[in-house]
Amino acid sequence: MGEIALSVDDDCSVIWSEYYREFPCFREQTVREGCQPRKLLHERGTKKAVVLVHGLTDSPFYLLDIARYFHLSLGYDVYLPLLDGHGLQHPGKMLGVSLAKWKKNVRFAIQTATEKADSVSIGGLSTGGTLAVYFAGTDPAITGELYLFSAALGIYGGPYGIFGGLLEFLLCTPFIRFFDINSPLVGKHPYRYDRVPLHSAAELVKLIAETDRLLKSPDDPVTAKRIFAAWTDFDLVVNVSKLRRLCDLLKNSRIVSFSIPKLARVEHAGLVLKEPIYPKDRKPGDVPLEAANPRFAEMMAALGRFEAGA
Repeated sequence: MGEIALSVDDDCSVIWSEYYREFPCFREQTVREGCQPRKLLHERGTKKAVVLVHGLTDSPFYLLDIARYFHLSLGYDVYLPLLDGHGLQHPGKMLGVSLAKWKKNVRFAIQTATEKADSVSIGGLSTGGTLAVYFAGTDPAITGELYLFSAALGIYGGPYGIFGGLLEFLLCTPFIRFFDINSPLVGKHPYRYDRVPLHSAAELVKLIAETDRLLKSPDDPVTAKRIFAAWTDFDLVVNVSKLRRLCDLLKNSRIVSFSIPKLARVEHAGLVLKEPIYPKDRKPGDVPLEAANPRFAEMMAALGRFEAGA
């Protein structure tokens, strides 16, 4: 199977066909258009590669704008894996997903990146950011930086975060599956599912517990990395106070933070979007399904300054 180029507007990206061979659960016929695993490579290779991991129920599409910046403006190779159970035309209820499978997906992306680059960095959106933290702290192949975008270091628990821990506890109990709803996952949104199944959220909570242990260990390997952390204070999905605490913990040249105030009303996943997302059958006057980040260019400029300080 050869590499499949995308549209003219996306000509620096190709569908990652080798990924389908490694993970037969994904095939061209089963993955939704636009949700495919992708890679952005330079013909002669580069010294640095970045693995960018998408969030829970969404797809690599969400990280394409950031991937293009890494690729075109900074000259890096970029790999965008597709997490198990995501991006499918017929996902069922995502009942077969597991943290172990997601780790296999990311590990393959890291191993592939190391074959062509001297240094490998990792980052991600939401759940993808949490996976990035895990691998930055456990995989010696990650020798470069860590990039966190609305990273799910904890689940949103109200204005002061007081219910976040309770929600995480409840999601890990066996009976939580009885409270899941039966509505279909695939709706009008072309690049993500319409809801988060409780089973998959429970897998995220397991991951949060693992990253908590990493960040609290005496010889914490994560905070030894240089970290770029971006979030929006309007986020009603993840606990941004944990991101703030991470920044306060370091308070040195190893970390650069970029936060968007609540008044800007930038939502959780919208942080990484340069352009808004509309339904495929968009009509004139339709409002976007997901609004773009009006400060996206400013965020990328901050990321560029972070890289320049490496």
